[in-house]
Formats: sequence, structure tokens, C-alpha cells
Amino acid sequence: MHVHDLIGEALAGMLAKPVRSALTTLGTVLGITTLVVTLGVAATAGNQIVGRFDELVATAITVEVPESEHTPLVEWDAVDRVTRLRGVKSAAAVAESKDSTNLSVRSNDIVDPTRVTTQSMTVLTATVGLPEAARGRMVQGRFYDTGHIRRGDRVAVIGDRAAQQLGITRLDRSPAIFIGKHAYTVIGIIGDLRRERNLSTAVIVPPTVGRRFGLRDVTRVLVNTSLGAADLIARQAPAALSPGNGDMLQVVAPPSPTRARDKAQDDVNALFLILGLVSLVVGAVGIANVTLVTVMERVPEIGLRRSLGAARRHIAAQFLLESTLIGLTGGVIGAGVGVVTVVAVSAAKQWTPLLDVRLAIAAPIAGAVVGLLAGLYPALRAARMEPVDALR
Repeated sequence: MHVHDLIGEALAGMLAKPVRSALTTLGTVLGITTLVVTLGVAATAGNQIVGRFDELVATAITVEVPESEHTPLVEWDAVDRVTRLRGVKSAAAVAESKDSTNLSVRSNDIVDPTRVTTQSMTVLTATVGLPEAARGRMVQGRFYDTGHIRRGDRVAVIGDRAAQQLGITRLDRSPAIFIGKHAYTVIGIIGDLRRERNLSTAVIVPPTVGRRFGLRDVTRVLVNTSLGAADLIARQAPAALSPGNGDMLQVVAPPSPTRARDKAQDDVNALFLILGLVSLVVGAVGIANVTLVTVMERVPEIGLRRSLGAARRHIAAQFLLESTLIGLTGGVIGAGVGVVTVVAVSAAKQWTPLLDVRLAIAAPIAGAVVGLLAGLYPALRAARMEPVDALR
């Protein structure tokens, strides 16, 4: 049997019952479509993660400063060297210790046993760039400046939640809070914090005042960078903060957007590839079932062909080609539907579709392979039939 005759017989077998062939092809179409949509949408979504990666997370660096028995590893003025680095938008040094947590803070000097007027709050100190470094804003008043620090003024900035707890709602009368026995004038309320949200319940005092609470050394430095400069600044910041001892500082840098994209793409692929493979298995079972039914219906035809000289390989090749053509047809249709779906989803989300040409080429091949494997058993069963038994 020539190749063109074999192809003609296979096509005739497929088109003999077009409805049955169409329904059989549907399983492969669904499987291939699911695979194409899965890989296409995952790649497109992963690409969007890079473009829309949370700027707050991607540009926030924290440098942890360990305690030193001798001279401090990071001086308070070292922040100025960091802000001069190209790519740094804001930076601030912060000092906090276990002894400065849960201190008694009250908004008046009258001790009333019948009322709870004392709150346990954290007292910390920071440089003047803290509002920008913490991605917050001054809700009322202002932050202390270098003049307050140089003079050692007893001023304080409190978080918005701390102000609510202390009952401070306005600053025009220069309210005071009492930390222990000493009074401090509240000159500002900080809120809307996107970093260091624990500051909303804290009391912030100048570094010269913080020494009274044991806050002498910098414990961490907050750095905000331009988008894409985080990796470079994470390597340069330790040397700028502590020349010669930069390796002793611990830098907490944001994860790479590329790694986030790959992880999201892998998670999506792992979920939907299973669905696609299940659909392909269902399609393969459908092709195998229909091909087997076709073999049983065409037993007389098989017997007649065998009696006229057709070899076993000719019979097997005919049914294998039929199942392969069904799978190939489903793969072509599924690839087309999948590509259109990816483009439609991207257009609806206003994304830029990202499609791999190799995927569109491999999808029909995958459908043909599924059809070939599904038709293997029915084809072998047809080839094993004896002419006499088939004609009988």
C-alpha cells in the first residue's frame, strides 16, 4: 500500500462518521488548549510581576547593626554617607533596645488611681530622615530637626495610634508627655506608615535625648532606593556605614523580581499543567475508545483487506494514522484556541501577551503523539485478526 493510499484510507475512515470524530477530537482540543493557555498566561503574568513588582518591597533595605563592646560599628552621621550613594532616595538610622520597650508614658503629671492614665510604649530614637525612610508622613506638627538634636531639646514625636491612646488630638497648645518623671513636648504626630508600622505606637526622641534611655548606638538603618538599585545599594551600604567593618553588618535586601516572577510562573504552571495533563489523558482515552469501536465495526472490512493481500502492518498503520490524524487535528485546533485565549485574557487585563513560538509548534505535535499512543492498542488488535475469523 502506497503512502498516499494509506492517507486517503485514513481520511476516509475519519470522515465516515464526522460527528463521532469531532467529539473524539474535542478531548484533545481541551487538553492542548489548557496547556497552551496555562503556559501562555503564566509567562504573561510572570512578565507583569517584573513590571508591577511592589515598589515598596523592591526598594526597601534594612541594615541590622549588631552590638559592639568597644566603639559603635555605625555612627549617627554615617547615614549622610549612605544618602550620597547613587540610587538612594532616603535613609535613617534608628536605635532601639530591650530596655526602651514597655516604658511608662502618660500625657499628664497627675496620678489618678481611679483611671488608667499610663500606657506602656516603646521609646526609640532616630535621625531626622525617619519619616521619609519609614514611608510615612507627619499627620500633625513636624519632625524634630538637627537644631533640636544639637541642643538636646526635650521634644518627642509620637505615632498616630500612640496619640489616640494618650488622648492627644491637637498640638497647638504644645502638649507634653511624661516618660518616667521627665516631661517631653510633643511637636509632631507621624502616621500613614508603609514601613516600620510599629512606629505608630512608639515615642520617638532625638538621639541626644535617647541616651537617657540607653539608646546610644545605632541598631538598624532604613534605606529606600530607586527601583532596580536595591542589589547595588545592598552591597555598597555596609561599606559606607562602617568602613572596615562592613562585613559585620547584616543587610536585609528585597528578593529579586526575576525570582518572584519565576516562582509565580512555576506555581501557576504546577497547578494548571496537572489540569492540562488530565484533559490530555481524557482525550487519549476517548481516542482509544472510539478507535477500538471503529475496529470492531470494521471487522468485515479488515478481513476483506487481509484476504486481498494486505499485511498486518498495513492494517495497523491505517488505524494508527487515523488516531494520529485525530490527535493532530485536536492539537492544531487547541493551539489556535489557546493562543486566542491568551491574547484575549491579556487584552482584558491590559497586559502585554508573551507567547513562545515553540509552544505553538509543539502543541500540534503533542496532540499527534497523544493520538498515536491512544491508537496503538486498537491498531495492534486489528492487525492480529485472522482473515478467516474476520470474514466469518
